[in-house]
Amino acid sequence: MAGTLYLVLAMRRPDFNAAAVQPHIAFLDELRAAGQLHLTGGFSDGSGGAYVLCNVGSLEEANAIVARDPLVTLQSSDLVVHEWTTR
Repeated sequence: MAGTLYLVLAMRRPDFNAAAVQPHIAFLDELRAAGQLHLTGGFSDGSGGAYVLCNVGSLEEANAIVARDPLVTLQSSDLVVHEWTTR
């Protein structure tokens, strides 16, 4: 997949709320159904995970999508979005 993607790094906070996991998975499923999720996965050390957004018009739009993630709204993880241009 060539073009601009958005890499979202999600790092768990020390006070991580496990109740955010299922809503987060449902959120990712919605993104997948909308054609906006390219890849997702957790880090093997349990410190967090990452996902890659696609078919998103801008970094601002990517940030707006990520702001709705239950990991953010439930204050369980710190999420950072990086614009990622692939070849």
